[in-house]
Amino acid sequence: MKPSSYVQAGVAVASSLLSISLMAAPPTTLGKPEGKLSIIAWPGYIERGETDKAYDWVTQFEKSTGCQVSVKTAATSDEMVSLMNSPDYDLVTASGDASLRLIYGKKVQEINPALIPSWNTLDPRVKGGNWYTVGSKVYGTPYQWGANFLMYNTKVFPTAPTSWSVLFEPGKFPNGQPNKGKVQAYDGAIYIADAALYLMAKNPSLGIKDPYELNETQYAEVLKLLRQQKQLTHRYWHDVTVQMNDFKKEGVVASSAWGYTINTLQAEKFPVEGTIPKEGATGWADTTMLHAQAKHPVCAYKWMEWSLNKNLQSALAEWFGSNPVVADACKTKAPGGSDFCGSNGFDRFAQIRFWRTPVAKCATQGTCVPYSRWTTDYIAIMGGR
Repeated sequence: MKPSSYVQAGVAVASSLLSISLMAAPPTTLGKPEGKLSIIAWPGYIERGETDKAYDWVTQFEKSTGCQVSVKTAATSDEMVSLMNSPDYDLVTASGDASLRLIYGKKVQEINPALIPSWNTLDPRVKGGNWYTVGSKVYGTPYQWGANFLMYNTKVFPTAPTSWSVLFEPGKFPNGQPNKGKVQAYDGAIYIADAALYLMAKNPSLGIKDPYELNETQYAEVLKLLRQQKQLTHRYWHDVTVQMNDFKKEGVVASSAWGYTINTLQAEKFPVEGTIPKEGATGWADTTMLHAQAKHPVCAYKWMEWSLNKNLQSALAEWFGSNPVVADACKTKAPGGSDFCGSNGFDRFAQIRFWRTPVAKCATQGTCVPYSRWTTDYIAIMGGR
């Protein structure tokens, strides 16, 4: 992962709903495909069989549509927001902590679901999600979703840890070794929500009802916890490859992690598992969003339709360690033959607090600390301040 564009990301959220309403209406018909398509995506999201020939959902799309796909991988949501300042991209697989920033910043355009025939196959739980819809306007096509798991070394933890406290509180692992220097936290301001989620359970008297909606008192306590965690962390991870190496070679034992990381380490026979502790977990619901100045909108709509076919959804979910947005994909055999919906938490949707950009005007209380503050303060915490 690359450094985050925190300040720029915070500014984007400030744009008003009024300016959104003035943007051009989506198309009602599609013309001839333009022959090209450029996508910003998370690593492992757009596969053409180069890593494993069994996982390829690009080649057939190109043959069927004539749209040649190019992919720019991005390692953080903030990087995606920054890249979308360029008109060179058509689509982005945005997580919930980026999607509203892109909408309010007028970097993406409203889409017409009527031009996506498979729209009616979407899992009802993700239809109309508040991370990609504003009022009655739809700003993208759901792609995948998943939890931010607690990944742990099974040689150190014979049984799964039951609480996120192993990352936040000074203590010892089951083998008697201290956790200091052997745990990691995520390099992204949205991780403040993970600390808030933990405090929701540990200290109910704070009255936190939503980890993305914090008043000044609640926010101060969350920052206090994160400063405590700073003393324990080996690294703030922002690159899945580096994180995997840290587990294999640097003695890291526990961290928040994505299913992709867990799956990859397990494929290498490294002893890790992932769990959702008793407090629940934050998570991400990703949306394929159309750039406001997309040069290849027809190919983009073709891809959004293609992305909802159950074969792609099942293969991607197995490959990435995520969950499909089309429920029928759970019944569709993936290349590896695994029970990906079972292992990736498909039935635990209600326990996951999905990434969402924090805003000042919030639902659970009068005023909340906005994302611009989150970014500034988290940079300070990571720097030891």
